[in-house]
Amino acid sequence: MTLVSVCIPCHNAAPYLEAALDSLLAQNWPNLEIIVVNDGSTDGSGVILNGYKARGVRVIYEIYGSAAKARNRALAEATGDLIKFFDADDLLSSNHIRLQVECLGGRIDAVAFSEWGRFYKDDISTFKSNPQSVWQDMEASDWLVESWADARPMMQPGMFLIPREIIDAAGGWDEDLTLIDDFEFFSRIISSSQEVLFTPDATLYYRSGLDVSLSGRKSRQAVESAFDSAFKATNHLLNRRTDDEAKRSCANVLQSLVYTYYPEHADLLKVVEGRISELGGSRLLPEGPPRFQRLRGILGWRIARRIQRWAGK
Repeated sequence: MTLVSVCIPCHNAAPYLEAALDSLLAQNWPNLEIIVVNDGSTDGSGVILNGYKARGVRVIYEIYGSAAKARNRALAEATGDLIKFFDADDLLSSNHIRLQVECLGGRIDAVAFSEWGRFYKDDISTFKSNPQSVWQDMEASDWLVESWADARPMMQPGMFLIPREIIDAAGGWDEDLTLIDDFEFFSRIISSSQEVLFTPDATLYYRSGLDVSLSGRKSRQAVESAFDSAFKATNHLLNRRTDDEAKRSCANVLQSLVYTYYPEHADLLKVVEGRISELGGSRLLPEGPPRFQRLRGILGWRIARRIQRWAGK
């Protein structure tokens, strides 16, 4: 029976850790290896993890300071033929791993991915599935092009089950990235695959609405990481195909970052806008509340965004 290794980075996830681990231990696929890297937690996560050792969970205590480094550490310890990366605050349906193993059916040139939806804080009754056009079997580059078309791809780690052969060929997590590192990693993994196989009824429950400070996500280092990740991810796809549809989806991904960070970091935005132009431009429209959209129609999106930023302060 195929061994599946689940690799989990954990940093101060105590309020959610037990539920996440219980959802793994409740899986109806019996050949499971769960590896948690406790990355310098100070909130009691270590105590919780100690209690799960007797239930077969392997725990590594190291300080890495990044989810990418912690995931790579867990991956180095993993012995399974199939690998799932999983966040310490999410949940899986009990049939999730079994269905994905069966979906792959021994293939080593494809990845499996699942349904997903959000729930808020600890209230699982708020769960709402979020169907997408890529919820079907697709050639790998087609999956990326379609997923990026509206610049809102969902590439949460727990959705995917990956043959070890693909990871060995594509490489582990990029430890230079701190923000949207999962976007770069899964773009590289999928670009190294032949097909993405959809697994109906396997569900990732994505926990949202947590009270997490955004200050670190707005730092210069974090913004540079976001742009670096987007450049690397789009290049993974463009190394595989360079047709107009692929270029447009890549341009949309980059344009979304321009909308997100404008008018801050003008030097980075200039570089990104130059790349968008090289790709043929983007028709992606900016998101925003009704007042922003009204202003955008009158004044253009740049002035409307500046007013929105000013009003927010």
